Amino acid sequence: MQWSQQGFDGMVDAKYDVLGIGNAIFDVLARTDEKFLADHGMTKGGMTLIDEARAASIYRDMGPATKMSGGAAANTIVGIASFGARGAYVGKVKQDEIGGFYIHDIRAAGVAFGTKPAADGPASGCSYILVTGDGERTMNTFLGAAQQLVPSDIDPAEIEAAKIVYLEGYLWDPKDAKDAFVKAATIAHGAGRQVALTLSDAFCVDRYRDEFLDLMRKGTLDLVFANEAELHALYQTADFDTALKELRKDVKLGVVTRSEKGCVVASRDGVVAVPATPVNELVDTTGAGDLFAAGFLFGLVRNAGYVNAGRLGALAAAEVIQHIGARPQVSLRELAKKAGLPA
Repeated sequence: MQWSQQGFDGMVDAKYDVLGIGNAIFDVLARTDEKFLADHGMTKGGMTLIDEARAASIYRDMGPATKMSGGAAANTIVGIASFGARGAYVGKVKQDEIGGFYIHDIRAAGVAFGTKPAADGPASGCSYILVTGDGERTMNTFLGAAQQLVPSDIDPAEIEAAKIVYLEGYLWDPKDAKDAFVKAATIAHGAGRQVALTLSDAFCVDRYRDEFLDLMRKGTLDLVFANEAELHALYQTADFDTALKELRKDVKLGVVTRSEKGCVVASRDGVVAVPATPVNELVDTTGAGDLFAAGFLFGLVRNAGYVNAGRLGALAAAEVIQHIGARPQVSLRELAKKAGLPA
């Protein structure tokens, strides 16, 4: 299959539209202020990996919290399901209380999930997310059982059954998960499927820049999602046009989100700009990129074209940033219908 302005050429039927692989993380969100971030040595807007002791310290000092299942790729696949598409997810939790909540939540969202939970080892992963008054989120993540994802958790039949395999950059932290990532991509391409990656975070890009570029240039990745900060980090330039030009050379299809400026879809054939969807109130940016990817991927598998895929992504991102939490609170399919978009 090849990308085209409509989506796929030669699309063949599949059991799943999109299968996501990522760190299965339970989110603990609380509103805070800049002083709290400074007092706790946090870098605003980023994601920091923490140990269990640091997690307990942050949780102790946080204000009243909202708790829900999360994880970047999982949020995207839940968004896919909300659009009415067929989603599956692979991620590792422990056989503990939080792990049980996580499994229940993702299945209840209509997502196929069959990864066996870990019987021992660290607790299920949690991300302690602080949301400031401007809606910016700062994440402190204890990977826990999520980093126990291993290549044997990758079922070749499930990978082969998905039109697109969607991976998150955070998977590149644990070595076993990295190996699982490469195994899934290899199986997907062997079955004529496509592989997409979200770069996840500028700090993640700083850690693995050369490896991500190698994956892109070798053709391991067909589609890359990034925001502006991640794109600049990837190419180590402050000039957007220069970075975009490099992205077009390195991958078949790149999608760059630009907050209120919308997004650009970059292929070797050219660049398409798509505006953002207006919002009434910015509450919490957690999950904005995840849900944008859900809408865009949905547009691709429905052969809606790059512009409509971008509009669907913008619609989903706009929904999720107007409330606390990284998963949609209404049917994205119904929102798309009301907006006159493919659904």
